[in-house]
Amino acid sequence: MPSICVVCFTLFVLFLSSSARPLYKLPSKDHRGTKQPLQTSRPYNLAHRGSNGEFPEETAAAYRRAIEEGADFIESDILATKDGVLICFHDCKLDITTDVADHKEFSDRKRTYEVEGANVTGFFTVDFTWKELQILRTKQRFPFRDQQYNGKFPIITFEDYISIALDAPRVVGIYPEIKSPVFVNKHVKWANGKKFEDVFVETLKKYGYKGSYLSKEWLKQPCFIQSFAPTSLVHISNQTDLPKIFLIDDVTVLTQDTHQTYSEITSDAYLDYIKKYVVGIGPWKDTLVPVVKNYMQEPTDLVSRAHARGLQVHPYTYRNENKYLHFDFHQDPYIEYDYWINKIGVDGLFTDFTGSLHNFQEWTSPLSETGVVDGHPTYLLHKIAKIVRGYN
Repeated sequence: MPSICVVCFTLFVLFLSSSARPLYKLPSKDHRGTKQPLQTSRPYNLAHRGSNGEFPEETAAAYRRAIEEGADFIESDILATKDGVLICFHDCKLDITTDVADHKEFSDRKRTYEVEGANVTGFFTVDFTWKELQILRTKQRFPFRDQQYNGKFPIITFEDYISIALDAPRVVGIYPEIKSPVFVNKHVKWANGKKFEDVFVETLKKYGYKGSYLSKEWLKQPCFIQSFAPTSLVHISNQTDLPKIFLIDDVTVLTQDTHQTYSEITSDAYLDYIKKYVVGIGPWKDTLVPVVKNYMQEPTDLVSRAHARGLQVHPYTYRNENKYLHFDFHQDPYIEYDYWINKIGVDGLFTDFTGSLHNFQEWTSPLSETGVVDGHPTYLLHKIAKIVRGYN
């Protein structure tokens, strides 16, 4: 009997210890070992908020799935809580992608704030502590996508997101955004007069992220820092040499910090100014190639002007659903990828469906002639793709 009790007690302790573990790994001590390096020979596969076409965005599950599917970088929006914890979350308010409305204990937290020039009402991350946010669960943003994972995954921190990349079986880059910095700096205060941008960079430094684009240090732990706010990118330019990307919104949207128009920030003069601080731009794809009645028009010259200045171009966002595919692509996301990579010549693509982009690139420009995609040898798929596309 005593031996049975010991066994039962041991099993009970093991159960408690395992149940207390997070749903994702924390940074491990062996993540600095030899890994398959980041590919740099073809446009980057940028997992937009993780593989959010399959899982709720910005969750550990979405990031892990993107890594499994072949993403070069996992992208995240970084916001802050009331007590200054940096989290992975896209919207300043929690309403659309969490179950906050189901929690009656938070019913008095609804507020109306000005966010990037518009009055917005809802439950905002800046009115919740990190401990409170851990109670919430995420849900899929779009009703036409898989809803089975709603309520199953928590919000994660910036550090959790970093740990997922560092613990990947190969080198996977991160692509965090300084999200809505004007709003965050207005509502969240850190000690010693620090700003959101300062804490953001400190977190990257804590985990060893440093180095200019394609440097030895950068290739070891790749990272692009992105923001729609040019002053944020300028502010951190003396704090880190990590490559930075200036995001560009729709033609109707002013920059949130300097209130400049689209035409101003895409002018030759402005590109000449911003190239001192960034290695590229991240425009909405429909500003690069205008669309009328869902048909593509003639491309603008923004890509060529950016490339002439040595700037990369990483457009957003590529999605598989028919409602997002312009008529020119005949409901086929692979035709869209082919157009943007081989005709427009972009350097990276933000996609909600990482696996689709990875498959397309392995079919058309495989990293290994002896690789396998969906059970098929890539050398054969590469040959078929060339024939289909009319190549010799």
